[in-house]
Amino acid sequence: MSYVNDVYELVQRRNPAEPEFLQAVKEVLESLAPVFGKRPEFRSAGLLERIVEPERQLMFRVPWMDDGGKVQVNRGFRVQFSSAIGPYKGGLRFHPSVNLGIIKFLGFEQVFKNSLTGQPIGGGKGGSDFDPKGKSDNEVMRFCQSFMSELFRYIDADTDVPAGDIGVGGREIGYLFGQFKKLTNQFNGVLTGKGLAFGGSLARKEATGYGLVYLVEKMMEAKGKSFKGAKVVVSGSGNVAIYAHEKATQLGGKVVAMSDSNGYIFDPSGVDLDLVKRLKEVERRRIKDYCAEKKGAEYHDGCEGIWQVPCSIALPSATQNELDEAGAKTLVKNGCFAVAEGANMPCTPEAAEVFLKNGVMFAPGKAANAGGVATSALEMSQNSQRLSWTFEEVDAKLKQIMINIYTSAATSAEEYGMKDNLIAGANIAGFLKVADAMMAQGLV
Repeated sequence: MSYVNDVYELVQRRNPAEPEFLQAVKEVLESLAPVFGKRPEFRSAGLLERIVEPERQLMFRVPWMDDGGKVQVNRGFRVQFSSAIGPYKGGLRFHPSVNLGIIKFLGFEQVFKNSLTGQPIGGGKGGSDFDPKGKSDNEVMRFCQSFMSELFRYIDADTDVPAGDIGVGGREIGYLFGQFKKLTNQFNGVLTGKGLAFGGSLARKEATGYGLVYLVEKMMEAKGKSFKGAKVVVSGSGNVAIYAHEKATQLGGKVVAMSDSNGYIFDPSGVDLDLVKRLKEVERRRIKDYCAEKKGAEYHDGCEGIWQVPCSIALPSATQNELDEAGAKTLVKNGCFAVAEGANMPCTPEAAEVFLKNGVMFAPGKAANAGGVATSALEMSQNSQRLSWTFEEVDAKLKQIMINIYTSAATSAEEYGMKDNLIAGANIAGFLKVADAMMAQGLV
């Protein structure tokens, strides 16, 4: 444990103003302490010191012109964290909260998440403090073209393959891909989440939400539980939340609450998914507008109150640190027996500890929300082969990947004396594959 503590202190000294990154590193390192007793060669090779330091960090200026003819300037980022098991892979996030520390936190998590999928993809992340909300299509296009005019120098289908994340959907990916193609004269699998007309994969939009539910289904099956008849709370109302709702409902659950960044809705009769899809995907409206069209539904300002809604299964799928210790205690008190992270690190460490101490089944984001990047890797495979698989083919592969992730995390947790602790199990399983690859490749 002293080695792990020494490395964490080093990370703290080097990154004092990056709390999200430090939180992610601490969570992983605490899980890995038992590994070094069995594999002392990892310490001799300085693996921890190397794995907490990105291979490359890029920060660049993104100038663009708004519809009023005024020049705007944003910051762009790409952190290429680890290429030990494949090309860097991870999304681009466009949101005002984006800074280098956020991108490093996301990229670090991505290394282990991608490893867990069993696919040959390394870890990276990128984005900008640009906010696409309230911008016209032309403004978004001009920003994306400027952003890609710098990023294209560092990415390629066999080097670094970005995808979407918060604020980066099909529209943004299309503009980014078009600019990459223009600048490089190449049509390849450099971006995933593309439209079906130009190399995208069926089931990609649904993948993170579906994958989340597939893993929860397997996790609950091991304890004799299921979605049938269960009340489910899903925070968020983006792709992950919408398609987690869809799959959970197909499996017999009833989603009674969803949210966005302003507040949440509670619908005791079950949230109408078609209405949410229209409001969020077609009309780009706020979740509060749901109540104007659905009788009996309630809207509440503020997102944190969603965890007051009694449920059996909670799927936090909005953003980091949205579910704190108080929310976790309320969920336990109300009888919640399963929690899985659909977003990146949406539960604080204190919340996760509450779940573990109270015997609540808990799946961390690096395992539970890996379905999106797993299907992105499947899109890369289709692009490389110039093939398109059916929805059913992709969905079947996705389901098996998520089952394998659960099995790998559960097996590793038990092997290292932490049965049912999927946080530790996922960290260890993800780390071991990357560590073995790094050992085989020498000091690089």
